[in-house]
Amino acid sequence: MNRRVTAYRIPARMPFAGFSRLWRDLGFALRILRSSPMFTLVAIASLALGIGANTAIFQLLDAVRLRTLPVKSPEAIVEVRIDDMTHARGNWLRDNALTNPLWEQIRARQQVFSEVFAWADEEFNISGTPQARFARGLWVSGNLFESLGVSPVRGRAFTPADDRRGCGLAGAVISYGFWQSEFGGSASVIGRKIMLSQGPVEVIGVTPPGFFGLEVGRQFDFALPICAAAAGGSDDRLASGTVWWLTVMGRLNPGVSLAQADAQLRAISAGIFEATLPADYPPISVKPYLAMKLHAIAAGGGRSHLRDQYSAPLGLLLATAGLVLLIACANLANLMLARASAREREIAVRLAIGATRAHLIQQLMIEAVLLAAAGAVAALFLARELSRLLVAFLSSGDDSIFLDVRPDWRVFVFTASLAILTCLLFAHAPALRATRAQPGDVLKSGSRGMSAGREGFGLRRILVAAQIALSLVLMVGALLFARSFRNLMTLEPGFQENGILIASVNLAGLVPVDRLPALRSALVEHIRAIPGVDAAAATAFLPASGGAWTNIMWMDGSDSSQGREIMRGMVGPGYFHTIGTPLVAGREFDERDTKTSQNVAIVSEAFARAFSLGPNPVGRRFWIEKTPFALQIVCEIIGVAKDSKYRDLRQDFMPVAFIPMSQFSQPLAGGNILIRSRLGLDALTPSIRRAISEVNPNVGYSFSVFKTQIEQSLLRERLMAILSGLFGVLAVLLATVGLYGVIAYTAARRRNEIGIRIALGASEGNVIGLILRETGVLLAVGLGAGLLMSFALSRAAATLLFGLQANDPLTYCAAGVALTVVAVGASYFPARRAAGVDPAIALRDA
Repeated sequence: MNRRVTAYRIPARMPFAGFSRLWRDLGFALRILRSSPMFTLVAIASLALGIGANTAIFQLLDAVRLRTLPVKSPEAIVEVRIDDMTHARGNWLRDNALTNPLWEQIRARQQVFSEVFAWADEEFNISGTPQARFARGLWVSGNLFESLGVSPVRGRAFTPADDRRGCGLAGAVISYGFWQSEFGGSASVIGRKIMLSQGPVEVIGVTPPGFFGLEVGRQFDFALPICAAAAGGSDDRLASGTVWWLTVMGRLNPGVSLAQADAQLRAISAGIFEATLPADYPPISVKPYLAMKLHAIAAGGGRSHLRDQYSAPLGLLLATAGLVLLIACANLANLMLARASAREREIAVRLAIGATRAHLIQQLMIEAVLLAAAGAVAALFLARELSRLLVAFLSSGDDSIFLDVRPDWRVFVFTASLAILTCLLFAHAPALRATRAQPGDVLKSGSRGMSAGREGFGLRRILVAAQIALSLVLMVGALLFARSFRNLMTLEPGFQENGILIASVNLAGLVPVDRLPALRSALVEHIRAIPGVDAAAATAFLPASGGAWTNIMWMDGSDSSQGREIMRGMVGPGYFHTIGTPLVAGREFDERDTKTSQNVAIVSEAFARAFSLGPNPVGRRFWIEKTPFALQIVCEIIGVAKDSKYRDLRQDFMPVAFIPMSQFSQPLAGGNILIRSRLGLDALTPSIRRAISEVNPNVGYSFSVFKTQIEQSLLRERLMAILSGLFGVLAVLLATVGLYGVIAYTAARRRNEIGIRIALGASEGNVIGLILRETGVLLAVGLGAGLLMSFALSRAAATLLFGLQANDPLTYCAAGVALTVVAVGASYFPARRAAGVDPAIALRDA
């Protein structure tokens, strides 16, 4: 019996029809990609590299600049700063900081904050172990944790009652990480002691694991109330109006805008500065002090030295990685065009039997979406590892960087946006081109897939020329940063870098203040006595470390109106011998230079030039201005040191006046001991530890190599040189692949013509020259456009360069020559292969 079978067709208007067709197209796209594994792998790898590099750098930017503090309602947090501190006097323990009297006055007078709080960071000695060591501490106002909405996971946080003058070392709130590393996460941590050089302090609470503090890039170990700064003899910091150390922040009252808070702070500034004017403030600076104005800035992202230092370089690297991604997109577009050319007969047949152009474009775009999605997923994994490597690269020794580079919603949105953008860039035009040809013309042309047409091939040439242009931009940038870094590494700094070990010491709270110089001298003498130590000396600041004091100085016989701002070094006997900076006149500091003897100084050659003192100013005298810490004094020049880099390797040789540490009015509790030795670090440090322990076992210290510190001061330049170089190499490789493909395609299209030329007597050189002319045209166009873009874009990097200009001609010539050599090499092999074709075979296949 015959049965009638009825086929039911789903109406187009039903929603399932669209999903059903989309599902079929998706399956078809997967089969097509699986049938071309090499193309698929190359496409995904290219996208993963391009998107991954961008995502990795964006993750760092996100962690450093975009994320807010892990506190309650961070958007309401603002920081109180002073508009202009040019004429402020005193001792800066951190940038843009306020004094404790200013903080107390702001707290009493402000009306725009529901909570106002203050904090500062400092390194502490942790003793009670075989080796005293440093830990990162925070001074915090009693209401800080409550104001931020940070609730401890163990114990309690500070309250305003804990932060009152005379509190002593009443308690510490430790971080979650410190709890795990020092106390093994013990549940009985509350009540246990931390042994500081100032004395034992009891743990009263543990912060949650997500709270790292208020400075992005740094993680604190424990917090103490601000009032505890008086412990260990530092009460002057609380009373002093010239020690700038506290960061003041507040939470805006509901309904109060940042502009309103700023206006109110400016309105109360006059009263606050009048109430806090220090009695010992230099008279010449009183008027500028009273004219200072407070203002408010948004601080939901916290503070960060890392942000200030690396925001611009990371932004530039992100733009560089974006150019690499554009090159990768151009390369993939070329691959898609070549693939579309190979599939044009298939597409023509489908068009001829009724498929719509819109449907075919959709299918081709689905293939591109699958590639972009796979590339984006691979990029996320690649970016995670790259960002961790970058954080590890930026971390150096004790100056470790704490950044949470786990991807958040911004990273996912950024990566997805890049995937969509790259999909449109590399797939849209090839899809339109592939479906534009007339089926009849394609089918008449046969099955060789060579009917792509002049228009499609013209697009491929444009894409390759664009790749060459962008590659030149990246190569110019890479060479600029590499040469700039080389200039910094090879300059003559005026001191010896190799063979010097640094022992950074902290003597706070160990002895009365007046005995600190004797304790430091004993440490230096014990270290000098170690076999293998050639020299040792103390210094307040390390050369090229970024730290320095400045004072107004003028020559004896003139007045302060003729003074200049001069850097002031604080060093001990034997410093110049230890650091390898020769004296061109006079003598070094020695035991004759005491607190009761004539004030003396050793000046740099730049100092002598600045005051026109001639080649030998020994015996001349100059004045140093009165400061809140010292009286106005006159110093006799006893020596002239050869010019050396002092604050920064990037600066020119600056005038410096070196003063003996023994004659400074306020002995320093910190500082460094430079040790020159032929022994290595591992061989020397045990002996130094013993020597320090013999003097005082509670001295906190850490070791570093001077050469390494110099190199670490150039981390930003090293980062730019390495990453821009990697991006430049990647760009050139991608451009080479694209150029190779176009030249190979050119040779294939002209195979018949080449066969005829060879049959008529053309030599191999003639044929190779014919093919290479195509390369010459693409190079000329690409290099011309690349030069124009490089001139325009290199200005953005000018501030990051050293020792050369952004438009340095040698750099541009070197980049152009290198790219030309690579391009000719990439074109030569397909050209030579084309020149070796058998004329009979070429003509038979025509």
